[in-house]
Amino acid sequence: MATEYPYPKWKMPDIKLKRRTVLWICALAALLAVGVTGLYFVDETSQAVVTRLGRYARTVDPGAHFKLPFGIEQSYVIPTRVVQTEQFGFQEEQRGSGARRSSNTMKRESTMLTGDLNIIEVEWTIQYRIVDPKAWLFNVADHEKTIRDISQSVVNTLVGDRAILDVMRLERGPIETAAIELMNENFQQLGLGISVRAVNLQNVRPPEGVKAAFEDVNKSTQDMERLTNEGQESYNAQIPRAKGEAARLIQQANGYAIERVNNARGDAARFGAVYEAYRASPQITRERLYLETMESIFKAKDNQTLIDGKLDNVLPLKNISGGSVR
Repeated sequence: MATEYPYPKWKMPDIKLKRRTVLWICALAALLAVGVTGLYFVDETSQAVVTRLGRYARTVDPGAHFKLPFGIEQSYVIPTRVVQTEQFGFQEEQRGSGARRSSNTMKRESTMLTGDLNIIEVEWTIQYRIVDPKAWLFNVADHEKTIRDISQSVVNTLVGDRAILDVMRLERGPIETAAIELMNENFQQLGLGISVRAVNLQNVRPPEGVKAAFEDVNKSTQDMERLTNEGQESYNAQIPRAKGEAARLIQQANGYAIERVNNARGDAARFGAVYEAYRASPQITRERLYLETMESIFKAKDNQTLIDGKLDNVLPLKNISGGSVR
């Protein structure tokens, strides 16, 4: 015997969709698919490279853009207005992929041979910006490896051309400047589409095994330079003074020589004049010379004493300025 269900049976309602409604739904779905696959946005720090069936089509600036939908055109956003950094020989944070480079890899990057055959460890960074998004996208497959290989090659070359002390002190700035130029030349030849803006040598030091000995040598070199500078300062202080004193003595000697020559010439001229006068009047000239000589004698200092040269013994002498001398 069949048991009746106490509730009424549910029946599927008959739904008849009109043809126009179906068309509107299909059109809306198609429009949504076109919008999802064709509309894209580029932020202010980037540009987008658009390809059509895998070939380059165009490069677009920041903003909202439309491309052919359903994969006919693809857009690749390239951060062209962002300065990116690569570190060599050290690592402060994890890379974008989340993997950290091993210490052996960083050691190989930082260990170099200098021009005077010494081992040195150099840590540096480069900062670059993508300037040609098309070249960046199509010309090189592994951008990071290419950048790191070229940068390491350039820095190794520049360090290998210099002595270890120059690399550690005087030549750091020239190395950084030359590295920017050489890296840009290499990247331009490869068509990588980037421009290196800065190269910074972060840490330059000798290997740990010889660090103590190198510091002793470096200290000795600094002491030598200090003593050399002190000697140079003393030289600069003494030599100009000695040269000035020598110049003064030479000028005095020259003045004295000129004075003696002029006096000698005056005496010679005076003697010549006396000789000519003597030749003209010998007697008068002798008397004049005698009187001039006596005048010069009596004009000398006080307490002159005259002694008769014909006397055999010392007798009372006549003191010209006073009484008799006994």
